[in-house]
Amino acid sequence: MKSISGKDLCRILEKKGWLLKKIHGSHHVYMKSGRTERISVPVHGNKDLKAGMLKAIMKIAEIEESEL
Repeated sequence: MKSISGKDLCRILEKKGWLLKKIHGSHHVYMKSGRTERISVPVHGNKDLKAGMLKAIMKIAEIEESEL
């Protein structure tokens, strides 16, 4: 699986229609109208996200690996 930073994942989420609801410390919280889930993305500079975190966010946001 390709690894990406939290900043890059935030850009992808915004392109897919997720809206930045709030920033709590280093975590950006996204919501999408019509959905009850929230996505919390850790943004620590340009550090890559761990594989498990990335997979979990991709599953909730319905992002394919080819979109990364």
